[in-house]
Amino acid sequence: MIRLHHVPQSRSMRTLWLLHELGVTFDLLEWPFDKTLRSPEFLALNPAGRVPALEMDGRCLWETGALTEILCERFPEAGLGRAGQNAERADWLIWVHFAETISQHAAALTQQHEALYEDSMRSPIVMKIEAKRIEKCYQALETRLAGRAYLLEGGFSAADISCGQAVYMARHFTRLEPFEAAHAWYQRITGRPGFIASLPAGPGLYTRDYYEAWDG
Repeated sequence: MIRLHHVPQSRSMRTLWLLHELGVTFDLLEWPFDKTLRSPEFLALNPAGRVPALEMDGRCLWETGALTEILCERFPEAGLGRAGQNAERADWLIWVHFAETISQHAAALTQQHEALYEDSMRSPIVMKIEAKRIEKCYQALETRLAGRAYLLEGGFSAADISCGQAVYMARHFTRLEPFEAAHAWYQRITGRPGFIASLPAGPGLYTRDYYEAWDG
């Protein structure tokens, strides 16, 4: 039995997309983005009080990068990982985990725009800095994707899922369109049924498609 504990549009969407691409049977349990994640019930699943939490093989696992590695190793026939001696293994690991570099900036902006309810709590400086940092992440993707359809020469992989989901969050704050190769790649991977199946059916973290810079 595989059960994913998920908040729509959060990092757990990365694991949800991967599960759909792997083609495995799983249960999905959605949680609200509120103090419920600090409840004893949820902390028994993920002691950090965050999603995702993945029940599999009689235990509960967490951390998206680790879950990506575990799931790709568990289901190698899907071809979404790059095993130990594969020539692309190091690049696969780099891009799987680069997703968190992107996500930390998107998370900071999510907090500024959505979690802080009073204007006095928000920082225009933080917002501008984090948006620029996302641009630098986009540039790293742009450089990598020049002349490539996917992040690895061997084709679509969990590295594309990891970075693609991080960009999905980041695009709420910083536009990807000026980065032509990265934008074309994003359009390519988000047309996949696995991505579409991972989109929220109802409300998620974000109340807007795009958040303009806030000047205080």
